[in-house]
Amino acid sequence: MKQFVASKLHGIYVTEANLNYHGSITLDPDHCEAVGLQPLEFVDIWNKNSGARISTYVIYGERGSKVCILNGAAARTCQKGDQVIICGSEYRPTGEVFDMTPKILTFNEDNSIADRLSYVVKKDEHGKVDFQILDEKSRPLPVPLLEGEESSLEPTI
Repeated sequence: MKQFVASKLHGIYVTEANLNYHGSITLDPDHCEAVGLQPLEFVDIWNKNSGARISTYVIYGERGSKVCILNGAAARTCQKGDQVIICGSEYRPTGEVFDMTPKILTFNEDNSIADRLSYVVKKDEHGKVDFQILDEKSRPLPVPLLEGEESSLEPTI
């Protein structure tokens, strides 16, 4: 079994850090449901501002609130306004990666949704593994390249 990305809230902004609450991360159920994150699911959180990495579990806050609140010990890793990446994962046999389509949201500064993306792993006509990032209309987006390389894909967003 290998661990794979199953869902991601990429670049959501921390709205509060509450040291006195008894643990977890509080998120808007609308954001969670859009990518498939469930209450009590363990997630990894990566702070884009500080580089801190933690693991905790999800609790649902008020629907429509756009909250991202780090609670308890997790509150020590983030400050209000920090951008974080919240990643849910699942364990599957290696070959089942081709059956997955992880959902990803990206965010504006007010935690409104900027983009709805998905990841797709498939095999090309030569049997080689191919990875794509798709926009919400299933159009491929460029995958980051090394400096100086050129992509054959034009950005669509």
